[in-house]
Amino acid sequence: MAAVAAPTRDPAWLGRVAWLSLGAVLLWPLAVATEFRPWVLVDPDSLKVTRRFLADFLPPAVAPDFLALVAREAWRTVAIATAGMTLAWLLAVPLTLLSVRALSISALSGRMATGPASVRQAVRWALVVLRSVPELVWALVFVRVVGLGPTAGVLAIGLTYGGMLGKVYAEILESGEQHASQTLLRNGSGRLQAFFYGLLPQNGAELTSYTVYRWECAIRSSVVLGFVGAGGLGQQMDSAMKMFNGGEVATLLAVFVALVALADLASASLRRALG
Repeated sequence: MAAVAAPTRDPAWLGRVAWLSLGAVLLWPLAVATEFRPWVLVDPDSLKVTRRFLADFLPPAVAPDFLALVAREAWRTVAIATAGMTLAWLLAVPLTLLSVRALSISALSGRMATGPASVRQAVRWALVVLRSVPELVWALVFVRVVGLGPTAGVLAIGLTYGGMLGKVYAEILESGEQHASQTLLRNGSGRLQAFFYGLLPQNGAELTSYTVYRWECAIRSSVVLGFVGAGGLGQQMDSAMKMFNGGEVATLLAVFVALVALADLASASLRRALG
């Protein structure tokens, strides 16, 4: 049998070119609408402003009293993220249990009863509302309600991340193996028993991994929330930028990068331990 010669070009090149061309056609009006002009970054005037801005960062501020302030605000940033995630978790868990079809006794027969189905849909809409409002918008609202400070940041993270956690928790539980939980429900167990002995043992590692990842994201969010008065490193960075104190901004940025890196290492270590 004669050997078949290898193709000299990618047989799927025509399809790839077609999809890339279609993507370019679709992206072009979006780029025009957003006035996306990246070449402005290399304009001589822009480069001059950038060099002057970066030059103000040197030398970084290292005064002992300022470093002590930064340490306190870094700890406050972690506290805001952790307290916000705790509030989010307390909000997400009961909403998840109410929205998961796998824990519905009436759904065992094939179609969920009207009452439980209505409650489930209402809870899912509540989760949509919570996560559709960005934490920055919630922070702006709560700053006006409770005043400047970490409380607004905790509440903002708690509401937005509660919606995110509830949605993802429900998807994880419903996409996993449901035989054990359904067996427990068919044999007279309650929904909490079916959750703790059926769904949770199989999906606990994935649920914990996602929660830890969200905590890492909450640390980044807590810094952004500081720019609207929610406390932490972000509020100090906003004050330093308004005072045109580049050295303080450089120090705060370095501390923030180190904080996120430590959070990433901690979350990665925990996910490896769970895996």
